[in-house]
Amino acid sequence: MKQSHTPGQNKLNAALRRLLDSNLIGIAFTDQNGVVTSANDPFLKTLGYTRDDFLTLSAITPPELHRLDEEAFEKVSAFGTCAPFEKEFIRKDGSRVPVLFAAIQMDEEIICFVLDLSQNKQAQEKLNHLAYHDALTDLPNQVLFKDRLKQAIALSRRHDQMQAVLLLNLDRFKTINDSLGYTAGDRLLQSVAQRLTSCVRDCDTVSRFGGDEFAILLTQIPRAQDAANSARAIKDALDQAFIFEEQELFISTSIGISLYPFDGRDTPTLLKSAGTALDRAKEQAGSNYQFYTAGRTTNALKQLVLESNLRPGLERGEFFVEYQPQVWLKDFQPVGMEALVRWQHPGLGLLYPLEFIQLAEDSGLIIPIGDWVLRTACMQSQSWQDAGLTPMRLAVNFSARQFQQPTFVSTVAEILNETKLDPSWLELELTEGSIMKEPEQAIEKLHELRRMGIKIAIDDFGTGYSSLSYLKRFPIDTLKIDKSFVRDVCSDPDDAAIVHAIVTLGHALDLNVVAEGVETPEQLQYLTALECDMVQGFLFSKSLSAQDFEELLTEQRRVVIHGGIPRIDKVTNELKPITGPLQPV
Repeated sequence: MKQSHTPGQNKLNAALRRLLDSNLIGIAFTDQNGVVTSANDPFLKTLGYTRDDFLTLSAITPPELHRLDEEAFEKVSAFGTCAPFEKEFIRKDGSRVPVLFAAIQMDEEIICFVLDLSQNKQAQEKLNHLAYHDALTDLPNQVLFKDRLKQAIALSRRHDQMQAVLLLNLDRFKTINDSLGYTAGDRLLQSVAQRLTSCVRDCDTVSRFGGDEFAILLTQIPRAQDAANSARAIKDALDQAFIFEEQELFISTSIGISLYPFDGRDTPTLLKSAGTALDRAKEQAGSNYQFYTAGRTTNALKQLVLESNLRPGLERGEFFVEYQPQVWLKDFQPVGMEALVRWQHPGLGLLYPLEFIQLAEDSGLIIPIGDWVLRTACMQSQSWQDAGLTPMRLAVNFSARQFQQPTFVSTVAEILNETKLDPSWLELELTEGSIMKEPEQAIEKLHELRRMGIKIAIDDFGTGYSSLSYLKRFPIDTLKIDKSFVRDVCSDPDDAAIVHAIVTLGHALDLNVVAEGVETPEQLQYLTALECDMVQGFLFSKSLSAQDFEELLTEQRRVVIHGGIPRIDKVTNELKPITGPLQPV
């Protein structure tokens, strides 16, 4: 009996035939193992094959997607069909094409249906790009910028890194638009975008917020100076002429800078801070950059000021040297002095090494500053000797960067020759880290210095990483115990054990041991019991100006014992007892 078809079924069958004939859907027949046995032209076209090279069709699924195919064929075997899912095929040229894949079981074969999604993917990618990029310049827009800033902040919280946000406005951009028209204005904005991009690293983000406002995210910068350097580079780039229809156009820009975490710890606050700084830049006639400040100067801005003032400060004579006495514990007599550099900054006041030495190291200015300190201290020491005052050993600190200079030894020799100071009165202080970077070369340099008659001390001993095998080979005279161990020597058993070990080690190697940062009678009592050789610290004297130290030598200051507490005091015609609580002198 012949089966009849309803009008609805006939209409459906006709629609299916038209769909299959439309070349929109690729169809392939496979065996139970997934091997393609035949395919229609749309399927072959999707993969870039022709029917002539059909026999070479193989490995069309990427290896990482094989598991998807296996699961699909397992479902077809069990249920006769599998639901459509997205995957990729490997085309003949090696490229990949995204497809929508489905399959059904028919007799002994499996019919696979494939719909090419490449155009759909491209359209989606284009829509996504338009959603997150500026249409005129193709730079990231404000939405994408904020997202990247949010990610940078999250990364900074984990790794303690500084980020910078720069907001830019083009000065007098409206004048160009009004005089030359919006086409010229658009061309100018596109050129500005290109120049801004050339001024930053690949990991940074340049964004257009709209109009003539741009934003830049500088990620993972070690110093505020890096943000300032970028701002200057941007200004230099934009100061160059723009050419439009054989006409030169000149523009300038105002830039506001905020820094994470100093000026904000979230996206809105950092952008607001940068906007405030931008407004201040505009108020100052534009064409400049300003850091954000709110009530107090941020540490980052202070760092920038100091770094830019280091060299001019040295040239203007703002640096000076103070001298802290070193006292021999057996008789409490001053036998030496440590030269300590200070900076009398015209705007920030008196600055101590902790506030500027690392900046000097990073910028390379530690070399001229260190040479100046050595020359000044040696000249002063020799001047006191020429005046007939009692000679004392002069200790001068040197950084790792100074010590690693090839000319280090010759520079020291040249300064000693220039100042006429006997090398036997000079002691060079070096940290463990500075001599352990290249220990074999360090040993050679130290021997050269010793042959000149110079004494060698290891400063901040116990905080570095020198090994005993090297320590016994270093031609040194003194170990200095870091003040961080001395501070809690009477309350922290670990610090007490370290100090005891350093004193014992120093004496076993026939070295002098100096304790830094001695401030209390209890610390002194403990160090005396250990038979530490010398001490220095506020208990005896703060660092003194050259004039005050000269008075100490001239009037033969001595240590007065009052209630078991030694202090350097001036001998006068009428010596009065020390009263009141102990204070640093």
